[in-house]
Amino acid sequence: MYLCKIASLDEMNRKWDYEIEHEKLHKENWIIWKEKKLKNFQKGLIIPYYGILDGTIICEATAMLSPEIVQNSEGLVGERLVYLSAFRTIDEYQGKGYFSKLMRFMIEDLKKKGYTKATVGVEPEEEKNKKIYAHYGFTEHIKSATETYPDGTVIHVDYYGLRLADFNIQ
Repeated sequence: MYLCKIASLDEMNRKWDYEIEHEKLHKENWIIWKEKKLKNFQKGLIIPYYGILDGTIICEATAMLSPEIVQNSEGLVGERLVYLSAFRTIDEYQGKGYFSKLMRFMIEDLKKKGYTKATVGVEPEEEKNKKIYAHYGFTEHIKSATETYPDGTVIHVDYYGLRLADFNIQ
């Protein structure tokens, strides 16, 4: 059975431990990100959405609700504007519609909470992710900027927006 839900703190710990265990190159970043995400969840600054298949967390996305936790936050997060991040699906479950179901669940929940627009960031060379985001309707280019990882790595990011009323994935 497949279930979409807002994650609990225990589920977040399990998922982050999984990600850290499977990370090869930048494990120290993931350890720092875990600590920050757990604190932000406890403060009510994020909403973690999980897709769970037969008890296994197979996909996730996070809604970031506050400018103080989003790099380059101007135009990306605000009163009725939410920044979406951490779109991940375990490899063996990709392309089977699980993440689309999670995305629908997340967008409907955010609309009920009063959000009218969502934004995402993607590195310009991530063609597969750019196509996925465009498929979901994230086509309004908002801006381009750089982000810095905890270890000092700097990446270029393009940001795109979607009016939640226009989201229509079946």
